[in-house]
Amino acid sequence: MLKRINMLREFSFPLIAGVVMALYWANHDPSGYHHFIHGPLVGTLSFHFLSNDLFMVFFFGIAAVEITQSCLPGGDLNPPRKAVNPLLATLGGVLGPVVVYLILNGVIGSPELANGWGIPTATDIALAWLVARLVFGANHPVISFLLLLAIADDAVGLAIIAIFYPDPAFPVAPAWLGVTVGGMVVAWLMRRRRVGSYWPYLIAGGVPSWIGLHKAHLHPALALVFIVPFLPHAAREKKHLFEEDARDTSPLASFEHEWKVIVDFGLFTFGLANGGVEFSSVGQVTWLVLAALLAGKTLGIFSCGMLARALGFPLPSRMGARHLLVAGMVAGIGFTVALFVAGEAFTDPVQGAAKMGAMLSIVAAVLALLMAKLLGIRKVR
Repeated sequence: MLKRINMLREFSFPLIAGVVMALYWANHDPSGYHHFIHGPLVGTLSFHFLSNDLFMVFFFGIAAVEITQSCLPGGDLNPPRKAVNPLLATLGGVLGPVVVYLILNGVIGSPELANGWGIPTATDIALAWLVARLVFGANHPVISFLLLLAIADDAVGLAIIAIFYPDPAFPVAPAWLGVTVGGMVVAWLMRRRRVGSYWPYLIAGGVPSWIGLHKAHLHPALALVFIVPFLPHAAREKKHLFEEDARDTSPLASFEHEWKVIVDFGLFTFGLANGGVEFSSVGQVTWLVLAALLAGKTLGIFSCGMLARALGFPLPSRMGARHLLVAGMVAGIGFTVALFVAGEAFTDPVQGAAKMGAMLSIVAAVLALLMAKLLGIRKVR
Protein backbone atom coordinates (compact mmCIF):
# COMPACT_ATOMS: atom_id res chain seq x y z
CA MET A 1 0.00 0.00 0.00
CA LEU A 2 2.77 2.41 0.96
CA LYS A 3 4.58 1.60 -2.28
CA ARG A 4 1.48 2.49 -4.29
CA ILE A 5 1.07 5.78 -2.42
CA ASN A 6 4.69 6.73 -3.10
CA MET A 7 4.20 5.84 -6.77
CA LEU A 8 1.25 8.23 -6.94
CA ARG A 9 3.43 10.96 -5.46
CA GLU A 10 6.30 10.26 -7.86
CA PHE A 11 3.99 10.47 -10.87
CA SER A 12 2.48 13.77 -9.64
CA PHE A 13 -0.94 12.11 -9.67
CA PRO A 14 -2.54 14.49 -7.10
CA LEU A 15 -1.62 17.60 -9.11
CA ILE A 16 -2.73 16.10 -12.43
CA ALA A 17 -5.95 14.75 -10.88
CA GLY A 18 -6.76 18.22 -9.51
CA VAL A 19 -6.21 19.82 -12.92
CA VAL A 20 -8.31 17.19 -14.73
CA MET A 21 -11.15 17.58 -12.23
CA ALA A 22 -10.98 21.38 -12.54
CA LEU A 23 -11.05 21.22 -16.35
CA TYR A 24 -14.07 18.92 -16.31
CA TRP A 25 -15.93 21.02 -13.74
CA ALA A 26 -15.15 24.38 -15.38
CA ASN A 27 -16.31 23.16 -18.79
CA HIS A 28 -19.50 21.43 -17.60
CA ASP A 29 -20.60 23.82 -14.83
CA PRO A 30 -18.57 27.07 -15.07
CA SER A 31 -20.68 29.06 -12.62
CA GLY A 32 -20.65 26.26 -10.04
CA TYR A 33 -16.90 25.85 -10.35
CA HIS A 34 -16.15 29.56 -10.02
CA HIS A 35 -18.52 29.92 -7.08
CA PHE A 36 -16.80 27.06 -5.24
CA ILE A 37 -13.28 28.36 -6.00
CA HIS A 38 -13.84 32.06 -5.35
CA GLY A 39 -16.83 32.11 -3.00
CA PRO A 40 -16.49 32.04 0.81
CA LEU A 41 -15.62 28.57 2.11
CA VAL A 42 -14.16 28.99 5.61
CA GLY A 43 -15.65 32.17 7.02
CA THR A 44 -14.84 34.81 4.43
CA LEU A 45 -11.87 32.85 3.03
CA SER A 46 -12.22 31.28 -0.42
CA PHE A 47 -10.86 27.92 -1.59
CA HIS A 48 -8.57 29.85 -3.96
CA PHE A 49 -7.13 31.86 -1.06
CA LEU A 50 -6.65 28.77 1.09
CA SER A 51 -4.82 27.02 -1.74
CA ASN A 52 -2.73 29.82 -3.28
CA ASP A 53 -2.03 32.03 -0.27
CA LEU A 54 -1.81 29.45 2.53
CA PHE A 55 -1.07 25.96 1.19
CA MET A 56 1.47 27.22 -1.36
CA VAL A 57 3.47 28.67 1.53
CA PHE A 58 4.62 25.11 2.23
CA PHE A 59 5.18 24.28 -1.45
CA PHE A 60 7.61 27.17 -1.80
CA GLY A 61 9.00 26.36 1.66
CA ILE A 62 9.99 22.87 0.44
CA ALA A 63 11.61 24.46 -2.63
CA ALA A 64 13.56 26.73 -0.27
CA VAL A 65 14.77 23.64 1.65
CA GLU A 66 16.19 22.14 -1.56
CA ILE A 67 17.96 25.39 -2.43
CA THR A 68 19.37 25.72 1.10
CA GLN A 69 20.61 22.11 1.19
CA SER A 70 22.18 22.33 -2.26
CA CYS A 71 24.26 25.34 -1.10
CA LEU A 72 25.76 23.42 1.84
CA PRO A 73 29.24 21.83 1.62
CA GLY A 74 28.79 18.64 -0.39
CA GLY A 75 25.59 19.95 -2.01
CA ASP A 76 24.98 20.28 -5.73
CA LEU A 77 25.61 24.04 -5.64
CA ASN A 78 28.80 23.77 -3.59
CA PRO A 79 31.59 24.53 -4.40
CA PRO A 80 30.39 27.37 -6.63
CA ARG A 81 32.55 26.26 -9.57
CA LYS A 82 30.57 23.01 -9.80
CA ALA A 83 27.36 24.99 -10.11
CA VAL A 84 28.50 27.42 -12.82
CA ASN A 85 27.29 25.37 -15.78
CA PRO A 86 23.79 24.56 -14.47
CA LEU A 87 23.40 28.10 -13.17
CA LEU A 88 24.37 29.60 -16.53
CA ALA A 89 21.97 27.13 -18.14
CA THR A 90 19.34 28.39 -15.68
CA LEU A 91 20.01 31.94 -16.82
CA GLY A 92 19.40 30.79 -20.38
CA GLY A 93 16.27 28.96 -19.23
CA VAL A 94 14.92 32.24 -17.87
CA LEU A 95 16.08 34.72 -20.52
CA GLY A 96 15.32 32.44 -23.50
CA PRO A 97 11.58 32.18 -22.79
CA VAL A 98 11.34 35.91 -21.98
CA VAL A 99 13.00 36.84 -25.29
CA VAL A 100 10.87 34.41 -27.31
CA TYR A 101 7.68 35.57 -25.58
CA LEU A 102 8.37 39.28 -26.09
CA ILE A 103 9.50 38.87 -29.72
CA LEU A 104 6.46 36.77 -30.64
CA ASN A 105 4.16 39.13 -28.75
CA GLY A 106 5.62 42.04 -30.72
CA VAL A 107 4.89 40.21 -33.97
CA ILE A 108 1.53 38.51 -33.41
CA GLY A 109 0.39 39.65 -29.97
CA SER A 110 -0.68 42.94 -28.42
CA PRO A 111 0.65 45.37 -25.76
CA GLU A 112 -1.78 44.14 -23.10
CA LEU A 113 -0.25 40.65 -23.31
CA ALA A 114 3.29 41.86 -22.58
CA ASN A 115 2.83 41.34 -18.84
CA GLY A 116 2.84 37.57 -19.37
CA TRP A 117 6.60 37.42 -20.00
CA GLY A 118 7.22 35.91 -16.54
CA ILE A 119 4.90 32.93 -17.02
CA PRO A 120 7.27 30.75 -19.14
CA THR A 121 10.32 31.34 -16.94
CA ALA A 122 9.39 28.53 -14.52
CA THR A 123 9.96 24.76 -14.69
CA ASP A 124 7.75 22.24 -12.90
CA ILE A 125 10.22 20.43 -10.62
CA ALA A 126 8.20 17.26 -9.99
CA LEU A 127 7.08 16.69 -13.58
CA ALA A 128 10.52 17.51 -15.00
CA TRP A 129 12.06 14.98 -12.58
CA LEU A 130 9.55 12.33 -13.63
CA VAL A 131 10.05 12.87 -17.38
CA ALA A 132 13.84 13.02 -17.01
CA ARG A 133 13.79 9.60 -15.33
CA LEU A 134 11.69 8.23 -18.19
CA VAL A 135 14.05 9.69 -20.80
CA PHE A 136 17.49 9.20 -19.24
CA GLY A 137 16.96 6.56 -16.54
CA ALA A 138 17.08 6.98 -12.77
CA ASN A 139 20.88 7.05 -12.43
CA HIS A 140 21.91 9.37 -15.25
CA PRO A 141 23.82 12.53 -14.20
CA VAL A 142 21.38 14.61 -16.25
CA ILE A 143 18.79 14.03 -13.49
CA SER A 144 20.72 16.01 -10.86
CA PHE A 145 21.67 18.66 -13.45
CA LEU A 146 18.04 19.15 -14.46
CA LEU A 147 16.73 19.17 -10.90
CA LEU A 148 19.32 21.74 -9.92
CA LEU A 149 18.35 23.83 -12.93
CA ALA A 150 14.64 23.52 -12.08
CA ILE A 151 15.22 24.52 -8.44
CA ALA A 152 17.26 27.57 -9.48
CA ASP A 153 14.66 28.32 -12.17
CA ASP A 154 11.90 28.41 -9.61
CA ALA A 155 14.01 30.51 -7.23
CA VAL A 156 14.18 33.11 -9.99
CA GLY A 157 10.44 32.59 -10.51
CA LEU A 158 9.82 33.42 -6.84
CA ALA A 159 11.75 36.66 -7.22
CA ILE A 160 9.81 37.53 -10.38
CA ILE A 161 6.50 36.96 -8.58
CA ALA A 162 7.56 39.10 -5.62
CA ILE A 163 9.02 41.99 -7.63
CA PHE A 164 7.10 42.18 -10.90
CA TYR A 165 3.62 40.88 -10.08
CA PRO A 166 2.16 42.83 -7.16
CA ASP A 167 -1.61 43.25 -7.11
CA PRO A 168 -2.35 46.35 -9.25
CA ALA A 169 -5.43 47.11 -7.15
CA PHE A 170 -3.25 47.42 -4.04
CA PRO A 171 0.02 49.33 -4.49
CA VAL A 172 3.05 47.88 -2.73
CA ALA A 173 3.35 49.10 0.86
CA PRO A 174 7.06 48.49 1.59
CA ALA A 175 6.84 49.67 5.20
CA TRP A 176 5.06 46.42 6.07
CA LEU A 177 8.11 44.45 4.96
CA GLY A 178 9.57 45.43 8.33
CA VAL A 179 7.25 42.81 9.83
CA THR A 180 8.73 40.19 7.48
CA VAL A 181 12.24 41.30 8.46
CA GLY A 182 11.15 41.01 12.09
CA GLY A 183 10.15 37.39 11.46
CA MET A 184 13.58 36.75 9.95
CA VAL A 185 15.27 38.29 12.98
CA VAL A 186 13.23 36.08 15.30
CA ALA A 187 14.22 33.02 13.25
CA TRP A 188 17.87 34.08 13.40
CA LEU A 189 17.71 34.52 17.19
CA MET A 190 16.13 31.08 17.62
CA ARG A 191 18.88 29.57 15.53
CA ARG A 192 21.46 31.32 17.71
CA ARG A 193 19.77 29.74 20.73
CA ARG A 194 19.82 26.37 18.93
CA VAL A 195 16.08 25.81 19.05
CA GLY A 196 15.79 22.17 17.99
CA SER A 197 12.29 22.03 16.46
CA TYR A 198 11.16 23.66 13.23
CA TRP A 199 7.74 24.59 14.63
CA PRO A 200 8.85 27.71 16.56
CA TYR A 201 10.52 28.96 13.36
CA LEU A 202 7.33 28.43 11.35
CA ILE A 203 5.12 30.08 13.97
CA ALA A 204 7.24 32.89 15.40
CA GLY A 205 9.12 33.55 12.15
CA GLY A 206 6.79 32.37 9.39
CA VAL A 207 3.58 34.01 10.61
CA PRO A 208 5.09 37.54 10.82
CA SER A 209 6.74 36.94 7.45
CA TRP A 210 3.34 36.03 5.93
CA ILE A 211 1.60 39.01 7.53
CA GLY A 212 4.31 41.40 6.35
CA LEU A 213 4.12 40.20 2.76
CA HIS A 214 0.31 40.17 2.78
CA LYS A 215 0.08 43.71 4.18
CA ALA A 216 2.82 44.88 1.80
CA HIS A 217 0.66 43.53 -1.07
CA LEU A 218 3.32 41.06 -2.14
CA HIS A 219 2.46 37.40 -2.50
CA PRO A 220 2.36 35.82 1.00
CA ALA A 221 2.98 32.33 -0.43
CA LEU A 222 6.66 33.27 -0.36
CA ALA A 223 6.65 33.70 3.44
CA LEU A 224 8.73 30.63 4.34
CA VAL A 225 11.30 31.34 1.63
CA PHE A 226 12.67 33.99 4.01
CA ILE A 227 12.54 31.74 7.09
CA VAL A 228 13.65 28.27 5.93
CA PRO A 229 17.34 29.23 5.43
CA PHE A 230 17.54 29.96 9.17
CA LEU A 231 16.47 26.44 10.19
CA PRO A 232 19.42 24.56 11.77
CA HIS A 233 20.83 21.97 9.40
CA ALA A 234 23.59 19.40 9.08
CA ALA A 235 27.08 20.78 8.60
CA ARG A 236 27.42 18.91 5.31
CA GLU A 237 24.97 17.66 2.69
CA LYS A 238 25.48 13.99 1.85
CA LYS A 239 22.64 13.45 -0.62
CA HIS A 240 21.54 14.85 -3.95
CA LEU A 241 18.38 16.85 -4.57
CA PHE A 242 15.20 15.11 -3.34
CA GLU A 243 17.21 12.29 -1.74
CA GLU A 244 16.49 11.88 1.96
CA ASP A 245 19.22 11.21 4.49
CA ALA A 246 17.65 9.11 7.26
CA ARG A 247 20.49 10.04 9.62
CA ASP A 248 19.84 13.77 9.27
CA THR A 249 17.40 14.76 12.00
CA SER A 250 18.07 18.48 11.90
CA PRO A 251 15.07 20.88 11.91
CA LEU A 252 15.63 21.62 8.22
CA ALA A 253 15.59 17.94 7.23
CA SER A 254 12.68 17.18 9.59
CA PHE A 255 10.58 19.95 8.04
CA GLU A 256 11.17 18.56 4.55
CA HIS A 257 10.55 14.95 5.63
CA GLU A 258 7.30 15.69 7.45
CA TRP A 259 5.81 18.19 4.99
CA LYS A 260 6.91 16.77 1.63
CA VAL A 261 4.14 14.14 1.60
CA ILE A 262 1.53 16.71 2.65
CA VAL A 263 2.68 19.08 -0.08
CA ASP A 264 2.78 16.38 -2.76
CA PHE A 265 -0.80 15.33 -2.09
CA GLY A 266 -1.94 18.86 -1.31
CA LEU A 267 -1.05 19.86 -4.86
CA PHE A 268 -4.45 18.37 -5.72
CA THR A 269 -6.01 21.50 -4.18
CA PHE A 270 -3.69 23.74 -6.19
CA GLY A 271 -4.59 21.93 -9.41
CA LEU A 272 -8.29 22.19 -8.57
CA ALA A 273 -8.04 25.89 -7.70
CA ASN A 274 -6.00 26.93 -10.74
CA GLY A 275 -6.69 24.41 -13.51
CA GLY A 276 -10.32 25.28 -14.19
CA VAL A 277 -9.92 26.77 -17.65
CA GLU A 278 -12.69 26.65 -20.24
CA PHE A 279 -11.47 25.24 -23.53
CA SER A 280 -12.98 28.24 -25.28
CA SER A 281 -10.42 30.37 -23.42
CA VAL A 282 -7.63 29.44 -25.82
CA GLY A 283 -6.21 32.59 -27.39
CA GLN A 284 -3.05 34.33 -28.56
CA VAL A 285 -1.42 34.25 -25.15
CA THR A 286 -1.88 30.46 -25.01
CA TRP A 287 0.46 30.00 -27.96
CA LEU A 288 2.84 32.71 -26.74
CA VAL A 289 3.31 30.94 -23.41
CA LEU A 290 3.58 27.50 -25.03
CA ALA A 291 6.10 28.60 -27.67
CA ALA A 292 8.19 30.45 -25.08
CA LEU A 293 8.29 27.36 -22.86
CA LEU A 294 9.11 24.86 -25.60
CA ALA A 295 11.44 26.89 -27.85
CA GLY A 296 12.72 29.46 -25.36
CA LYS A 297 13.64 26.96 -22.65
CA THR A 298 15.29 24.52 -25.02
CA LEU A 299 17.36 27.08 -26.93
CA GLY A 300 18.20 29.17 -23.86
CA ILE A 301 19.38 26.24 -21.74
CA PHE A 302 21.31 24.63 -24.58
CA SER A 303 23.09 27.80 -25.70
CA CYS A 304 24.08 28.94 -22.20
CA GLY A 305 25.13 25.44 -21.13
CA MET A 306 27.39 25.16 -24.18
CA LEU A 307 28.72 28.67 -23.55
CA ALA A 308 29.64 27.67 -19.98
CA ARG A 309 31.44 24.60 -21.32
CA ALA A 310 33.38 26.77 -23.79
CA LEU A 311 34.37 29.06 -20.91
CA GLY A 312 35.89 26.11 -19.01
CA PHE A 313 32.96 25.06 -16.83
CA PRO A 314 32.18 21.53 -18.07
CA LEU A 315 28.95 19.61 -18.07
CA PRO A 316 28.75 16.66 -15.65
CA SER A 317 30.55 13.51 -16.73
CA ARG A 318 28.63 11.33 -19.23
CA MET A 319 26.57 14.37 -20.24
CA GLY A 320 27.11 15.85 -23.70
CA ALA A 321 25.49 18.37 -26.03
CA ARG A 322 22.65 16.05 -27.05
CA HIS A 323 21.76 15.35 -23.41
CA LEU A 324 21.76 19.09 -22.72
CA LEU A 325 19.43 19.71 -25.67
CA VAL A 326 16.91 17.12 -24.45
CA ALA A 327 17.20 18.43 -20.87
CA GLY A 328 16.27 21.86 -22.20
CA MET A 329 13.12 20.42 -23.74
CA VAL A 330 12.21 18.63 -20.49
CA ALA A 331 12.61 21.94 -18.65
CA GLY A 332 9.92 23.36 -20.92
CA ILE A 333 7.27 21.73 -18.72
CA GLY A 334 6.05 24.82 -16.89
CA PHE A 335 2.83 23.65 -15.22
CA THR A 336 2.72 24.34 -11.44
CA VAL A 337 4.72 27.56 -11.03
CA ALA A 338 3.74 28.74 -14.53
CA LEU A 339 0.07 28.36 -13.51
CA PHE A 340 0.85 30.29 -10.35
CA VAL A 341 2.52 33.16 -12.24
CA ALA A 342 -0.30 33.23 -14.82
CA GLY A 343 -2.74 33.79 -11.97
CA GLU A 344 -0.72 36.83 -10.91
CA ALA A 345 0.03 38.23 -14.37
CA PHE A 346 -3.50 38.46 -15.78
CA THR A 347 -7.15 38.56 -14.90
CA ASP A 348 -9.83 36.64 -16.80
CA PRO A 349 -10.38 36.02 -19.66
CA VAL A 350 -6.70 36.44 -20.56
CA GLN A 351 -5.68 34.56 -17.40
CA GLY A 352 -7.52 31.44 -18.55
CA ALA A 353 -5.81 31.49 -21.94
CA ALA A 354 -2.39 31.94 -20.33
CA LYS A 355 -3.06 29.04 -17.94
CA MET A 356 -3.99 26.85 -20.89
CA GLY A 357 -0.55 27.55 -22.39
CA ALA A 358 1.10 26.54 -19.12
CA MET A 359 -0.89 23.29 -18.99
CA LEU A 360 -0.28 22.44 -22.64
CA SER A 361 3.46 22.59 -21.95
CA ILE A 362 3.09 18.97 -20.80
CA VAL A 363 3.60 18.20 -24.50
CA ALA A 364 7.30 18.86 -23.83
CA ALA A 365 7.40 15.38 -22.25
CA VAL A 366 6.40 13.72 -25.52
CA LEU A 367 8.76 15.90 -27.55
CA ALA A 368 11.65 15.10 -25.18
CA LEU A 369 11.03 11.35 -25.53
CA LEU A 370 10.96 11.65 -29.33
CA MET A 371 14.06 13.86 -29.37
CA ALA A 372 15.97 11.40 -27.17
CA LYS A 373 15.05 8.55 -29.51
CA LEU A 374 16.18 10.49 -32.58
CA LEU A 375 19.47 11.43 -30.90
CA GLY A 376 20.16 7.86 -29.80
CA ILE A 377 20.07 8.57 -26.07
CA ARG A 378 19.76 5.40 -23.99
CA LYS A 379 18.45 5.11 -20.45
CA VAL A 380 20.95 4.47 -17.66
CA ARG A 381 19.59 1.75 -15.38
